[in-house]
Amino acid sequence: MTIPFAPPSADKTELESGSTFTPRFDANGLITAVVTDAGDGVLLMVAHMNAEALALTLQTGIAHYYSRSRKSLWKKGETSGNLQSVMEIRTDCDQDALWLKVRVAGHDATCHTGRRSCFYRVVETRDGVTSLNMADTEIHFHPDEVYVKN
Repeated sequence: MTIPFAPPSADKTELESGSTFTPRFDANGLITAVVTDAGDGVLLMVAHMNAEALALTLQTGIAHYYSRSRKSLWKKGETSGNLQSVMEIRTDCDQDALWLKVRVAGHDATCHTGRRSCFYRVVETRDGVTSLNMADTEIHFHPDEVYVKN
């Protein structure tokens, strides 16, 4: 597979202001990817990519990630049908994080729980007690019907 980006630049000016895409992966070979809906900007998920996942994403236009728990590549939506078509990718100033703007196919849901976004709970503190409260209770698909357990 051809990697469609250059190795990290040591030149800070080029890194921050140049036109060469030189993603900076961490010590584990990963880069953080923040994913939002290209239409309404809703935060859908945060994931990680290794060089292969990023290259596949750039080459196919479909989001690929690296699963830290499974230690393998992961084509988002391959099982559920909720593929993420990448409309735009941005990188931050020092190229160590990515922002993907995507359109979600299928059920228009990103979270493995069947919700649109993985960020469906609000952290709230009242009277010194911190708890989670549901902000999105709508289930777009039933995970047990979509994901096959091996």
